[in-house]
Amino acid sequence: MATIILGIETSCDDTAAAVLVDGKLCANIVSQQLEHQAHGGVIPELASRAHVQRIVPVVEAALSKANIDKKDLTAVAYTQGPGLLGSLLVGNAFSKSLALALAIPLIAVHHMQAHLLVHFIDDDYPTPAFPFLGLTVSGGHTQLVQVDGAATFTVLGQTKDDAAGEAFDKTGKMLGLPYPAGPLMDKYAKKGKAKFSFGKPTVEGLDFSFSGLKTSVLYYLREQQDKDSKFIEKNLYDLCASVQKAIVDILMEKVVKALAKTGLNQLVLGGGVSANSELRKALENTTSNVFLPPLPYTTDNAAMIAMAGHLKLKENKIDSLESESKARIPI
Repeated sequence: MATIILGIETSCDDTAAAVLVDGKLCANIVSQQLEHQAHGGVIPELASRAHVQRIVPVVEAALSKANIDKKDLTAVAYTQGPGLLGSLLVGNAFSKSLALALAIPLIAVHHMQAHLLVHFIDDDYPTPAFPFLGLTVSGGHTQLVQVDGAATFTVLGQTKDDAAGEAFDKTGKMLGLPYPAGPLMDKYAKKGKAKFSFGKPTVEGLDFSFSGLKTSVLYYLREQQDKDSKFIEKNLYDLCASVQKAIVDILMEKVVKALAKTGLNQLVLGGGVSANSELRKALENTTSNVFLPPLPYTTDNAAMIAMAGHLKLKENKIDSLESESKARIPI
């Protein structure tokens, strides 16, 4: 009998549902909340309200595309955290209600674990083997983790302040770019040269820091604009290339150290910033055993939640209807 997992993702501002049948992805529907762009960032209350409005249509669309009746579901997997608590609670309540109504298992999934486990979806892309080194880079997280199994994650290093994605967005805002700035910076960087230098943090071990870089960019721009008010406009492409290189260099320095320290020969990338072309290129030059997620799996999606749920179900790791959403949760 087929194992059919419905995945639900509502950690931030994307409402998503996916259907996985015996490890194969049959549907992956994402509804983006574009209304946040006008505010220059995600407004938590607006996000949670939008999830309430969209979760039923998104789930129905996923089931319809997969040609699956909800009565045939084996289990429901949902994002437990981390994320915006109001958004998480919408997915939590919906998933619990569905699991209770259908009398099927409920599986709580860690969002950042799922970003790495998405690589195990049975499709045409290569799959890593345990153990491996994972690099998760997103708007809210930057971590290096050793992954010894589907539920065994050990944090080797993480950001002490801002995440890499946040550094992209905030420096992009300094350059006058709309939110989210990361994808646009990547696009503009391809047209420029990394000819400007910024201060880089000195952090021991495998931890990261990006706040100092942001401050360095801010002071440099102020200094140059005092001399020429149109400095950013004249050098936008080169500035984007320079900031992007600085962020990628910080990430790569720690990746190289982590590979040497652990002796692991597989590197797995996950998270929203994993779509960045400069980072992907740099990682490919680091080791031949690098696993880059397909672009549809880089942003928040329910396919990764369904896959993580599938792996947990295989180990009979299910959760009770009393499981709670958590804005912060260790990986």
